[in-house]
Amino acid sequence: MKGRFSFSSCPNSQLTESAYIAHVSFDTQFKYPLEINLFLLNKTTVQKLSGSASSVGSLSTWAFWLVLIVVWLATLGYRALIHPDEGRYAELSLGMLQSGDWVTPRLNGILYFEKPALQYWMGALSYQIFGINEFAARFWPGLTGLLSVFVIGLTARRLWGAGHFAALIMAGSFWVIGNSHFLTLDAGLMFFLALTLCSFLWAQQDGATPRERCYGMWVAWAAMAGAMLSKGLVGLLIPGCSLVIYSLTNRQWSVWRRMQWLSGSAIFVVLAGPWFWLVSSRNPGFASFFFIHEHFARYLTNEAQREGPFWYFIPLLLVGFLPWTSLLPRLIREGWPCREELVFQPERFLLVWTAFVFVFFSLSHSKLPSYILPLFPALALMLGKTLIHARAAELKRHLWLPMVLWGLIACSYPFARFSVSPETPLSVMQHFALFLAAGGVGFLFCATLALRFLAQDKIRLAIMLLTAGSLWGVSASIIGHNEFGQLKSGKAIAGQVKEYIRPDTEIFTIHNAYDQTLPFYLRRSVIQVDYQDEFEFGQKVEPWKASPTLSEFIARWKSSPNPIAMMNKQVFRDLKEQGVDMKTVYEDARRMAVIKP
Repeated sequence: MKGRFSFSSCPNSQLTESAYIAHVSFDTQFKYPLEINLFLLNKTTVQKLSGSASSVGSLSTWAFWLVLIVVWLATLGYRALIHPDEGRYAELSLGMLQSGDWVTPRLNGILYFEKPALQYWMGALSYQIFGINEFAARFWPGLTGLLSVFVIGLTARRLWGAGHFAALIMAGSFWVIGNSHFLTLDAGLMFFLALTLCSFLWAQQDGATPRERCYGMWVAWAAMAGAMLSKGLVGLLIPGCSLVIYSLTNRQWSVWRRMQWLSGSAIFVVLAGPWFWLVSSRNPGFASFFFIHEHFARYLTNEAQREGPFWYFIPLLLVGFLPWTSLLPRLIREGWPCREELVFQPERFLLVWTAFVFVFFSLSHSKLPSYILPLFPALALMLGKTLIHARAAELKRHLWLPMVLWGLIACSYPFARFSVSPETPLSVMQHFALFLAAGGVGFLFCATLALRFLAQDKIRLAIMLLTAGSLWGVSASIIGHNEFGQLKSGKAIAGQVKEYIRPDTEIFTIHNAYDQTLPFYLRRSVIQVDYQDEFEFGQKVEPWKASPTLSEFIARWKSSPNPIAMMNKQVFRDLKEQGVDMKTVYEDARRMAVIKP
C-alpha cells in the first residue's frame, strides 16, 4: 500500500493566533477517516499546549507587575525628606494629625491656605497606618502614581485592547516615576485628572451603553472633585477647556448632551463643596486668598517668583517622557486624522488634552517642573494604542536615543568634581554620581535585552524590559540623591538637637535657616526669626504668631532657660560680635545649631 505523508500549516480560529495543526494524509481509501482522526488528536494536543503557554505567560505578567509594585513602593521611605516641598506637605499632614483640626491647614502652627486639604488628609491617615516616617509621608503620591498606571491600562484595554502597552508606557515614563516618589501635590492631581479623562473616554465612546455613559460620567465628575480638592480650580479647568477646544475643532456638540450635567454637578458639589464651605466659614480671609491670590495672581503675575521662558517645559517633556520620547511625532501623526467610522474621536481628544496642558502652563507666570504631569496619562494612552500595530524593526531605531542618554549618565562619575561648591562637598557628588552610573548601567542592560527580543519580534517583552530598566535607572538615581538631599534636610540637625530639648525649650530659626523639614523631624513647631515668605498671610491674620525681629530674638535668647537656634555661619559670627553667648552642637556645610551654655 503506497501512501503520501505531508505536513501543512493549518491555522485554526479556535486556537491561538500562532497555533498550527499538522495535516497528515495517506493516498488510500482510508484517507479521510485517518485525516479527521489525526486532526482532532492534534487539535486537542495543541489546545493543551496553548493553554499551558498562555498560563505561563499570564503568570510571568502577574509576576512582573508584582515586582514592579514592590520596587515602586519600597523606595518611598529610603530617603530623608528635603526642603522645601517635601517638608512642607509632610508637616501640614502631621499638623492636622496632632491638632485634630481636619478643616484648617496649618504649617509650622501658622495658617496656610495655598492649597486644598485632600492630600493633607491622606498624609495624616497614612501616618496613622504606617507611623510618622518618610514612607508614610510619601505614600499618597506613590500610591496615586501606581493607581494612575492601572487606570490608564484598564482604559486602553477597554478602548483598543492596548491595556498592557499603555500601562507599561505610563509606569516607565521618567517624570511619572520621579514625581510619584517625591512629596508634592502633583502625583495626586495627575491621578484624579487621569481618572477624569479615562472615565470621560469610557462614557463617550461610540459603543457605550446608556448605563456605561451614566456611570462613566458620574465617576468623571467625582474625579474632578478629587482634583479640585487636590490642587484647586485646575481640576476643573483642564477637563473643561479640553472639552470646549475639542468640540470647537471637531464641530461636535453631541458630547455635551451626554455629560449628565444635573446629577454630575450634584456629585461634584457634594464631594468638593463641604470643605470649601467649612474652611471659608471658619476663616473669613480664605476665599479671597485662595481663589484670587493663589490662582489668578499667581498665574498672571510673577508674584511667586517662578518665571521661566515660554519653552520652559519643552526639555522637561522630552526628558520626562523617556524612554519613549522619540515616538512623540508618531502620536501626532496618527492621532489627529479623523476616523470616519467614529462619531467621538478619542485620539483627537487626547491630543487636545495634551496640547492644552502644555500651552496653558507655558503661558503661566509661575512655572515648576511638575506642572505638566497631567499630560502624561494622555500620552501613555495614545502610545499604547500605537504600539498595537508597531513593527519591531521600527521600534529598534527608537531605542538608541534613551540608550545614548543613559550611557552618558553612566559616565557621570568623572564629572562629579565640576558640581562641587563650598556648600556641596566632593564626596557627596561622587556618591550621587555612583548611583547615577548604576542606574545608567541597569537601563543599558535592560535595553540591550530589549533589542534582542525586538529582533525576535517579541515587542511586548521588549517594552516590559524598557519599563523595568527605566524604573531601575530612576530609582537608583533617587536613592543616590539622598546623600545630596541630606544637605537640604533637617533630619540630621533635628536628631542632633533632640537631646537638648526640654518641655520649656524654645527653638528658633534665624532668617533663611528655616527648613520646612525641621518641624516634621522635631515633631513640634519652631519660632521663625525675621522670616515671612509663604507665611505672610498667616502671620497677618494671627499677628501674635508673627516672626520676631533679630533684636527681639536676642532678648528672648537671654531670658529663655533652654533655647536652641538654627542659623547660618554669617549670622553666628554677627551674633558673637554682639555678645550673644552660644555653644555649637551641630554644624554642616550650610548651617549650624547652637544652644545656650
